[in-house]
Amino acid sequence: MTKTQQFIVDFYHKNPFVEYLQAEVVPTADGGVQLELTVEAEHTNLYGIIHGGVLMSLADTAMGAAALTHNKKVVTMNLSMDFMHSVPMTTRLIATGTVLHDGRHTMTLESDIRNAEGKLFAKGHGTFYVLGLVEE
Repeated sequence: MTKTQQFIVDFYHKNPFVEYLQAEVVPTADGGVQLELTVEAEHTNLYGIIHGGVLMSLADTAMGAAALTHNKKVVTMNLSMDFMHSVPMTTRLIATGTVLHDGRHTMTLESDIRNAEGKLFAKGHGTFYVLGLVEE
Protein backbone atom coordinates (compact mmCIF):
# COMPACT_ATOMS: atom_id res chain seq x y z
CA MET A 1 0.00 0.00 0.00
CA THR A 2 1.36 3.42 -0.94
CA LYS A 3 1.64 6.33 1.50
CA THR A 4 -1.25 8.08 -0.31
CA GLN A 5 -3.45 4.99 -0.15
CA GLN A 6 -2.73 4.59 3.59
CA PHE A 7 -3.60 8.26 4.14
CA ILE A 8 -6.95 7.83 2.34
CA VAL A 9 -7.82 4.62 4.23
CA ASP A 10 -7.02 6.34 7.55
CA PHE A 11 -8.84 9.53 6.49
CA TYR A 12 -12.10 7.74 5.73
CA HIS A 13 -11.78 5.43 8.72
CA LYS A 14 -12.07 8.61 10.84
CA ASN A 15 -15.18 9.74 8.91
CA PRO A 16 -18.22 8.88 11.08
CA PHE A 17 -20.63 8.74 8.13
CA VAL A 18 -18.48 6.34 6.09
CA GLU A 19 -18.17 4.14 9.18
CA TYR A 20 -21.95 4.35 9.70
CA LEU A 21 -22.52 3.19 6.12
CA GLN A 22 -20.15 0.27 6.79
CA ALA A 23 -18.21 1.11 3.62
CA GLU A 24 -14.66 -0.17 3.34
CA VAL A 25 -11.90 1.80 1.64
CA VAL A 26 -9.78 -0.68 -0.30
CA PRO A 27 -6.46 0.12 -2.06
CA THR A 28 -6.24 -0.81 -5.75
CA ALA A 29 -3.27 -2.00 -7.79
CA ASP A 30 -3.13 1.27 -9.76
CA GLY A 31 -2.39 3.32 -6.63
CA GLY A 32 -5.96 4.45 -6.07
CA VAL A 33 -8.72 3.26 -3.77
CA GLN A 34 -12.24 1.97 -4.15
CA LEU A 35 -15.14 1.75 -1.74
CA GLU A 36 -16.79 -1.58 -1.09
CA LEU A 37 -20.09 -2.23 0.62
CA THR A 38 -22.23 -5.30 1.14
CA VAL A 39 -25.90 -4.32 1.09
CA GLU A 40 -27.53 -5.09 4.45
CA ALA A 41 -31.07 -4.45 5.71
CA GLU A 42 -30.13 -1.00 7.06
CA HIS A 43 -29.13 0.09 3.53
CA THR A 44 -32.50 -0.76 1.98
CA ASN A 45 -35.80 0.99 1.42
CA LEU A 46 -39.33 -0.36 1.86
CA TYR A 47 -38.99 -2.37 -1.37
CA GLY A 48 -36.05 -4.40 -0.04
CA ILE A 49 -33.53 -2.83 -2.42
CA ILE A 50 -30.73 -0.39 -1.68
CA HIS A 51 -31.78 3.18 -0.95
CA GLY A 52 -30.64 5.66 -3.61
CA GLY A 53 -29.06 7.83 -0.94
CA VAL A 54 -26.65 5.03 -0.06
CA LEU A 55 -25.57 4.81 -3.70
CA MET A 56 -25.15 8.60 -3.88
CA SER A 57 -23.08 8.54 -0.70
CA LEU A 58 -20.86 5.79 -2.08
CA ALA A 59 -20.36 7.68 -5.34
CA ASP A 60 -19.68 10.98 -3.57
CA THR A 61 -17.12 9.38 -1.27
CA ALA A 62 -15.42 7.45 -4.10
CA MET A 63 -15.06 10.69 -6.07
CA GLY A 64 -13.70 12.48 -3.00
CA ALA A 65 -11.17 9.69 -2.55
CA ALA A 66 -10.11 10.03 -6.20
CA ALA A 67 -9.54 13.75 -5.60
CA LEU A 68 -7.37 12.88 -2.59
CA THR A 69 -5.17 10.72 -4.86
CA HIS A 70 -4.53 13.96 -6.79
CA ASN A 71 -3.48 15.68 -3.53
CA LYS A 72 -6.70 17.77 -3.37
CA LYS A 73 -9.07 18.27 -0.43
CA VAL A 74 -12.54 18.86 -1.87
CA VAL A 75 -16.19 19.38 -0.98
CA THR A 76 -19.12 18.59 -3.23
CA MET A 77 -20.71 21.43 -5.20
CA ASN A 78 -22.98 19.37 -7.44
CA LEU A 79 -23.79 15.67 -7.67
CA SER A 80 -26.00 13.78 -10.10
CA MET A 81 -26.72 10.07 -10.40
CA ASP A 82 -28.08 7.69 -12.97
CA PHE A 83 -29.54 4.52 -11.46
CA MET A 84 -29.50 1.63 -13.95
CA HIS A 85 -30.58 -1.35 -11.84
CA SER A 86 -31.98 -2.01 -8.39
CA VAL A 87 -29.51 -3.56 -5.96
CA PRO A 88 -30.82 -6.39 -3.77
CA MET A 89 -29.63 -7.24 -0.27
CA THR A 90 -26.33 -9.13 0.13
CA THR A 91 -24.93 -7.66 -3.12
CA ARG A 92 -21.29 -6.63 -2.75
CA LEU A 93 -20.82 -3.23 -4.41
CA ILE A 94 -17.60 -1.61 -5.60
CA ALA A 95 -17.53 2.16 -6.11
CA THR A 96 -14.69 3.79 -8.03
CA GLY A 97 -13.96 7.43 -8.74
CA THR A 98 -12.29 8.92 -11.81
CA VAL A 99 -10.97 12.46 -12.25
CA LEU A 100 -12.19 14.09 -15.47
CA HIS A 101 -10.92 17.63 -14.77
CA ASP A 102 -8.23 18.52 -12.22
CA GLY A 103 -8.45 22.28 -11.86
CA ARG A 104 -6.95 24.64 -9.33
CA HIS A 105 -10.35 25.68 -7.89
CA THR A 106 -12.72 22.96 -9.08
CA MET A 107 -12.58 19.31 -10.09
CA THR A 108 -14.99 17.23 -12.15
CA LEU A 109 -15.22 13.53 -11.37
CA GLU A 110 -17.36 10.51 -12.13
CA SER A 111 -18.08 7.31 -10.25
CA ASP A 112 -19.14 3.83 -11.29
CA ILE A 113 -20.87 1.50 -8.86
CA ARG A 114 -20.64 -2.13 -9.94
CA ASN A 115 -20.71 -5.61 -8.48
CA ALA A 116 -17.71 -7.97 -8.57
CA GLU A 117 -18.85 -9.32 -11.93
CA GLY A 118 -18.74 -5.82 -13.42
CA LYS A 119 -22.48 -5.13 -13.72
CA LEU A 120 -23.05 -1.36 -13.62
CA PHE A 121 -25.78 -0.41 -11.13
CA ALA A 122 -25.28 3.37 -10.94
CA LYS A 123 -23.10 6.15 -12.32
CA GLY A 124 -22.40 9.45 -10.59
CA HIS A 125 -21.08 12.75 -11.88
CA GLY A 126 -19.87 15.52 -9.60
CA THR A 127 -18.31 18.94 -9.46
CA PHE A 128 -16.14 19.60 -6.43
CA TYR A 129 -14.65 22.75 -4.91
CA VAL A 130 -10.95 22.47 -4.06
CA LEU A 131 -10.33 23.55 -0.46
CA GLY A 132 -6.59 23.14 -0.81
CA LEU A 133 -3.84 20.60 -1.12
CA VAL A 134 -3.50 17.63 1.20
CA GLU A 135 0.26 18.19 1.34
CA GLU A 136 1.48 21.69 0.59
